[in-house]
Amino acid sequence: MTALLTRPDQVDHLRPPTDRAATLLGRPMPADRLRGWVVTIVLTLVAAVTRFQSLGSPTDKGTPVFDEKHYVPQAWQMLRNGGFEDNAGYELVVHPPLAKQLIALGEWMFGYNGWGWRFSAAVAGTIIVLLTIRIARRLTRSTLLGGIAGILVICDGVLFLQARMGMLDIFIAVFALSAFACLLCDRDQVRQRLAVAVTEGWADESPWGPRLGFRWWRFAAGVCLGLTFAVKWSGLYYMAFFGLLCVGFDVAARRAAGVPRPWVGTLRRDVLPALWAIIAIPALMYLASWWAWFASESATDRHYTELQGIDPGFWRWVPPALRSLGDYSMNVLHFHESLVTPKDDPHPWESKPWTWPMGLRPMLYYYESGNGTCGASDCIRATMLIGTPATWWLAIPMLGWGLWRWLFRFDWRYAAVLVGYFAGFLPWFTNIDRQMYFFYATPMAPFLALGLTLALGQTLGSARRGFERRGTGLLVVALYVGLVVANFAWLWPILNGDPISNARWQAELWLPSWR
Repeated sequence: MTALLTRPDQVDHLRPPTDRAATLLGRPMPADRLRGWVVTIVLTLVAAVTRFQSLGSPTDKGTPVFDEKHYVPQAWQMLRNGGFEDNAGYELVVHPPLAKQLIALGEWMFGYNGWGWRFSAAVAGTIIVLLTIRIARRLTRSTLLGGIAGILVICDGVLFLQARMGMLDIFIAVFALSAFACLLCDRDQVRQRLAVAVTEGWADESPWGPRLGFRWWRFAAGVCLGLTFAVKWSGLYYMAFFGLLCVGFDVAARRAAGVPRPWVGTLRRDVLPALWAIIAIPALMYLASWWAWFASESATDRHYTELQGIDPGFWRWVPPALRSLGDYSMNVLHFHESLVTPKDDPHPWESKPWTWPMGLRPMLYYYESGNGTCGASDCIRATMLIGTPATWWLAIPMLGWGLWRWLFRFDWRYAAVLVGYFAGFLPWFTNIDRQMYFFYATPMAPFLALGLTLALGQTLGSARRGFERRGTGLLVVALYVGLVVANFAWLWPILNGDPISNARWQAELWLPSWR
């Protein structure tokens, strides 16, 4: 991967130390720190207003809608029991506890109502906007492009609606994006440390390069990956993809520093600490998320091994509680493996992963028709998970352009963003027969916005290109951002469940596959 993250002219270790240090550091972060934070805070407040307005509506006569019906009652059980589920007759406890515990926090503050079971998701959705702005600013070294990325995620229909649902996937998105942000900070920190070594002349004293000390940002990335894993098992994919990304960053940094044997240096100096940070720490975080389950006596399958009379055999040395968790996990794994699409009775809103990049098969979460206040005799209230077409329909061009920039222009920024995007996308192709739905694509949305932002940055052009070129690029970018905002405004009624006429409802459904 390192060859894809570093340009060939960055690998000449014979260049003077000052040149190598400059190559390591690259473009500095923008000097307008105050303005950067003002833009971040203002756009985050805008995101909060959109996510929290009318958060308690719609509901199914005061009860949850769609898959909220699984997780909201489980979170209420946790609130009652002190953090664990215990309803043995409700055999659909098939995900780790963290996201449901977070939903329970909202229910503790606001009660068993729409505000209560959606509050934590709205907080997570707002944080995603903040993180995307800061990540885009770090990737592009531009406060303007950071703000544009923030607008794209504010106006994304998938992130908007998932932030207003008591479901799990918005929490995967926020923790995976947090891990990505930590890895970017770790990359910059590692290069700063190597630049010091280059400047002082001891970077190549060993053929493997210097030791880099404890890397707190990489440790923080491991914690975030553990939180992702503690929401859903799909967090494992992010551990694998981001682990490879971390190794690629390290090899590229050592090569740019003029280390004679960067690959061996990374293997000797960085891989074992990376395994600890990216694998061991998340595994410990995952086990820690089961704290209430371990502390209980009546949680679901808490004493499964003893009650079933299972002979532990070789695993006798493992504590009974861990053996029970292992058997419980095997039962959950069997559930997921057997969750296949019935050929004679498919789910009406199921979709396969090849439809996700462009959002070709959205999901209807809520639908109600009858008399209302829309000015027509028959009013419709609906919420539908739709990716804003002005962004999602550009996913394929973005992926193609990003791959070209990665493979043929050695642009590490596109490489990093595509690794994050593919971590939420490619693993779902391993079992096509499994039931899958568009909301699984939620973690892909921030990386789509980041990829588009990188492309918009190239459209905008450098200030060195001249006034006319820069002005034309700014016009194109402004028109596109305006189109995204207008598209989001058009979808607003069916993202919020506002009453609309049947004619307007039909006008919202642009494609036959949306019906």
